[in-house]
Amino acid sequence: MSEQPLNPTTAAAPEPEAATTVTGSATGSTAAAEAAALRAASFERARRLRQEPRFPGGPAADPAGSHHERRIRSFQPRRSRVTTGQQDALERLWPKWGLDIDGKRVLDLDQLFDGLPVVLEIGFGMGEATAQMAADDPGTGILAVDVHTPGQGNLLGLADKAGSTNVRVANGDAVILLREMLAPASLDGLRVYFPDPWPKARHHKRRLIQPEFLDLVAPVLKPGAIIHCATDWEPYAEQMLEVLTAHPRFENTAADGGYAPRPAFRPLTRFEGQGLDKGHVVHDLLFARI
Repeated sequence: MSEQPLNPTTAAAPEPEAATTVTGSATGSTAAAEAAALRAASFERARRLRQEPRFPGGPAADPAGSHHERRIRSFQPRRSRVTTGQQDALERLWPKWGLDIDGKRVLDLDQLFDGLPVVLEIGFGMGEATAQMAADDPGTGILAVDVHTPGQGNLLGLADKAGSTNVRVANGDAVILLREMLAPASLDGLRVYFPDPWPKARHHKRRLIQPEFLDLVAPVLKPGAIIHCATDWEPYAEQMLEVLTAHPRFENTAADGGYAPRPAFRPLTRFEGQGLDKGHVVHDLLFARI
């Protein structure tokens, strides 16, 4: 819009208008600053909630926080309903048998498991199979990792009920645990049972069993330690076999270079039974660290 000449009778009018404009600008700046402060406070409250455990002394919501890089994850955290029994187990037993994967320390597994050989299990669901394996083999420690709070409480409760003292439950990202918190040659085995198959092609990069993952696993396994995988998703089984066979630090224990029979020590899980009822074929893979 072009400028218009001032009417002589209103020549003094712009002065109060300018004052009004300045006042409005100041008010607007104050409001914007207050809104920004409210947003910052809300963000900080949300950050604290993400960091704080759901139960006193229990597993943290985000144990590694922001001090580790963002990357594609092979899991989806699930914060579903926790039963009264699971909450009780978390509150009673987490301080004794639980640990958060914060990436800030190296675990002393000898001290944590009183000198027992230790097997790492990644992804234990509701923990029924893990609790049974712990009860059947009290001479082996099981470091069980998952991010599912109800499952963590359920496993702790099952182990306590069975009188098993050889289970420790770790909360958080197994990749950070392997990379930052385990000493070389500290594990006697690794178990990965029925990981998420990520069936869509665009999600295959999220699958856990990849060459990069095995590169992290190999240094923390003792020579001769067994990595044991199981899945009822045929394409994922094929990928597991291909990736494990190609890795120079692992050797197939199956004489024919294929899949292995289900070992007696791996219980038939409820999830597995449901898959078998649907006609799924379950494949076990057992490879030794060389």
